[in-house]
Amino acid sequence: MRIRLAVTTLTLATALTAGAVLPSVAAASASSTPASANPTVQDILDHLPDDIVAGALIRQDGVGATAGPISADAHFRIGSVTKAFTSTVVLQLVAEHRIGLDAPARRYLPEVLPKAYHRVTVRQLLDHTSGLPKPAPTPGPADGPGWQLKSVTPEDFLRDSFAEATDAPPAPGSVQQYNGLNSFVLGLIVEKVTGHSFADELERRIIRPLRLRHTSLPAPDDPTIPSPHAQVYVDGQDVTEQSPYPWAEGGMISTAADQDRFITALFRGRLLPPAQQRLVFAVPRVKSAATNTNCFGRTACYSIGGLMRYRLSSGEYVWGKTGSRPGWDNGFFATHDLGHRMVYSLNPTGAGNDLPYIKALVDAALAD
Repeated sequence: MRIRLAVTTLTLATALTAGAVLPSVAAASASSTPASANPTVQDILDHLPDDIVAGALIRQDGVGATAGPISADAHFRIGSVTKAFTSTVVLQLVAEHRIGLDAPARRYLPEVLPKAYHRVTVRQLLDHTSGLPKPAPTPGPADGPGWQLKSVTPEDFLRDSFAEATDAPPAPGSVQQYNGLNSFVLGLIVEKVTGHSFADELERRIIRPLRLRHTSLPAPDDPTIPSPHAQVYVDGQDVTEQSPYPWAEGGMISTAADQDRFITALFRGRLLPPAQQRLVFAVPRVKSAATNTNCFGRTACYSIGGLMRYRLSSGEYVWGKTGSRPGWDNGFFATHDLGHRMVYSLNPTGAGNDLPYIKALVDAALAD
């Protein structure tokens, strides 16, 4: 099976917690309207599009709003938000006693995981404490025309990543380092224990039961995206059609309404039994790696369920997941009790940093 893989951008998750300046400053420079100290979602959208963001789609507490040439029902490539779906499928199989949460991952994939990682467990893949190496380079604009359609199988990508590892891996479970390789391994484990493709299991376990009619994991040879959708560009090149992501790590297409339905079901325990539902919000009590700027300070922030614990400017904690693909920056966040929830998808121009906008939107949508 060939999986078409394009460059995966992890900077969105990295910088969400890096203390970026709120966009009121940037917006004020592009508009004569005075910036609000506490902007609402609509205040932020009223300043868009601009030089940084070509389009924005927000769904706040079930209500959609847009800015720029994009509709509220637009499809978008969700990137690493896919990880939350992957983790949910794995935890369902844990509940069915088909995957052991604390079993060595190599038990399922001895041909994929080198012996040096024989102590890594499924739990540690889920909560990013596995110590797997840095991912191998993936195609990008520097590779020339057609880079967005380059392909590699999950197995080849993992093999290349392990081959390029130069440092001894940390003790499994000792430190959290957000790493997309974990999700590739988890996707392969799902296929090994079920005998079905990961896409089929995703469809059977989540997409069909929740009636996510506009959500899919594209076939390996399908670079298209259903309409309506934004046209997106990287360095002036239209990359709307692109490789269907890194598969179980970041390969899905969805809409804001479908994402809203998914997070509501996930947070309310509709997808997992109680024992596994508790793991959705369980963050390991370990330090965050020095190279991992995803989390506040040096404390881990990623849960076993694939969510990120994120602190609003008010100090309140919310839960969600970020993701990005060339031309899209997306994510969802919600309070634990679903008192407030939001889904966002921005189309960055590449002319500047859109992370301040994202931080402001999350704060505006979820703060009481």
